[in-house]
Amino acid sequence: MRKIVFLWMALFATMLNVWADDEVTFTTSAPDAVAVGDQFRLSYIVNTRNVKDFRAPSIQGFDVLMGPSRSTSVNIINGNRSESITFTYILMATKEGEYTIPGATLSAKGNQMISNSVKIKVLPEDKTSTNSGGGQGNVPGRSGTSISNSDLFITSTLSKTNVYEQEAFLLTYKIYTVVDLRGFDNVKLPDFKGFHSQEVELPTNRRWGLEHYKGRNYHSTIFRQFVLFPQQAGKLTIDPARFDASVNVVQEVDDPFEAFFNGGANSFQVKKVLNTPKLTIDVKALPSGKPAGFSGGVGTFNISSSINSTQVKTNDAITVKVVISGTGNLKLVSEPEIKFPEDFEVYDPKVDNQFRLTSSGLSGNKVIEYLAIPRNAGTYKIPPVQFSYFDIKTQSYKTLSTEEYVVQVEKGEGDATQTIANFTNKEDLKILNEDIRFIKQNEVTLSPKGVFFFGSMGYWLFYLIPGILFIVFFTVYRKQIAANANVARVRTKKANKVAVKRMKLAGKLLASNQKDTFYDEVLKALWGYISDKLNIPVSRLSKDNIEEELQKVGVQAELIKEFLDALNQCEFARFSPGDPNQAMDQVYKASFEVISKMENSIKH
Repeated sequence: MRKIVFLWMALFATMLNVWADDEVTFTTSAPDAVAVGDQFRLSYIVNTRNVKDFRAPSIQGFDVLMGPSRSTSVNIINGNRSESITFTYILMATKEGEYTIPGATLSAKGNQMISNSVKIKVLPEDKTSTNSGGGQGNVPGRSGTSISNSDLFITSTLSKTNVYEQEAFLLTYKIYTVVDLRGFDNVKLPDFKGFHSQEVELPTNRRWGLEHYKGRNYHSTIFRQFVLFPQQAGKLTIDPARFDASVNVVQEVDDPFEAFFNGGANSFQVKKVLNTPKLTIDVKALPSGKPAGFSGGVGTFNISSSINSTQVKTNDAITVKVVISGTGNLKLVSEPEIKFPEDFEVYDPKVDNQFRLTSSGLSGNKVIEYLAIPRNAGTYKIPPVQFSYFDIKTQSYKTLSTEEYVVQVEKGEGDATQTIANFTNKEDLKILNEDIRFIKQNEVTLSPKGVFFFGSMGYWLFYLIPGILFIVFFTVYRKQIAANANVARVRTKKANKVAVKRMKLAGKLLASNQKDTFYDEVLKALWGYISDKLNIPVSRLSKDNIEEELQKVGVQAELIKEFLDALNQCEFARFSPGDPNQAMDQVYKASFEVISKMENSIKH
C-alpha cells in the first residue's frame, strides 16, 4: 500500500513539472536608469523554442546600434530541462527624459503573446566622469589613490523638519559613489536622544541604481532608515553619523615587466572616513485644550469594539474587544479605560499589537481585550469607550467613541459566596454613610454623690467574670491540644482551607493569563485536597484507586465521576485547540465546584 502511495505522489509531481514546463512566459528586461551616451541591452526572453513571428515595437528616444540578435540557452535543474530564446537589442540613450518601451509580440506554441513594457529614465551626461558604468550596475575602479568627497559620500535626509510631539518622520542614510566601494569597517550612528526610534527593515541584498545628483551620475542605494518619534518640544538635534569605508583602488603600473604579470594595474584597498552633517528638527508642542481622555495618540486613527455576549450568567466571563486602527505612534498609545459596573470583577486588559513600520509611523491595529466577570444578577450597562487623539491632518484633537452595551446577567448555578474574589484590579468596597456618626442624645443616668464602686455588684463581677473566662479558655485549649495530636484529623479538617488557598493562587494566574502555571496549580489543588481528605500521600494516589477510596467514605458514583472528569479536563485543556482563555475559565469553574461538592459529601 505504501509503494502505491509513493508511486501516485511521484506521478503527481511529474504532472506538475510537465504543466509548469507547458506554461510559456514572455518578458522584457532593461535597466531602470541610464545616462545620455550610455549603451545598454534591451532583451526579450521567452521560455520555449517553438517561436515564430517575433516583432519588436517602435523604439522612441534611443538609437538602435544593433539587433535583434537571437540566442538560445538550455538549463537543466534537478533533471528538468528548460530552453529559452532571447532577442537582444543594443541601444544608446541620446536625450534626457523618461521613456516607455512597449512590449514585443510573437507566436509561441500557436498562441499570440505580448511582453511587458518597461520604463527607462535617461539622466544628463556626467561631464566629470569618463565612464558612468553604462547603467548596468557595475561600479568601475578608479585610478589613483585619492578619493574625494564628491567621489564617495553618504547623505542623511529627513522627510520632515517641522513636526509635532510624537509625530513620526523618516530619517534616511543614502550612499552615493563613483568608486568601487567594498563595504564599511565600522559604522557609528547617533543615539537619537530625545526620540523614540525604530529602524526600517530593508532587503538584505541592496539594489543599486543610477542617480543624477548635483551634476554627476552616481550609483546609489539606501543604506539605513529610521522612523523617529520626538518625545519633547523644542529644537532637537541628530548628531552626525560616522562610516569607515573600504574602497578598492586600481593604479596603473609603469614597469612593463610588472604590468605583464599584473594585467597592467595594481589593485589595493583604501580607507576613507565619511561623516554626515548635524541635523536640526523643530518640534512643536501639542496644542492646549487636550480632552480628558487623551491617550497620547498622534496620527490618524479609528476605533471599534465588540462583545462576546450580552446575555450571561453570574460568574461567566465577559470579553469586550476594542480595536484601535490607523497610522501614527500606535505603540506609544495607552489603553483606554472601560468603566465596568461595580458588581463586575475586572482583570488587566490583554494587548495584541498588529502593526508594521512605515515612513508615516506604525500602521495597523492595536487589539485590546478587557475581561470582566459579573458576580450578581441584573441588567447592567457597559458605557462607550472614549478614545481621544491629535489628528495630524487637521491639526486638532478628535474624540472617538464606541457603542454602549446592555448586559443581561442571570443567576448561575452553584453558591456564589464560595467564588474567589482575590483578583487583579478588584475594586475596594465602598462604605456609605459611615464617615460621620450622629451624636447620641439619650439621657445619662448619674449616681448620687457619696455612692462608691467598692462593694457594689459591679465590683464583685469585675473579679468573678475573668476567673470564669480563664477556666473556659483553659478547658478549650486542652481539648485543642488533644485534637491537634491527631495529625490525620488535622489534615482532614484543613483540606478545604488548603485547597481554597491554592485555588486563589490559580485565580491570580488566570487573571495574568499564565496558562501552564495555572493548570499546574489547579492540579495541585485537586490532588492535594483528596490526599489531605483521605489521609493518603499524593505519591500513592492514582485515578484508579481514588474511585475505590472515595466509595469507602460514602461519596456517590456521580460525584466521583465529576471529580475524575475535572482532573482529565485540567490535564488536557492546555493542549486542546480553541480559545485558551475560555478553556481556563471552564477548568477553574469546574474544579472549584467539584471541591465544594466533595467537601459536603465526604463525612468523617
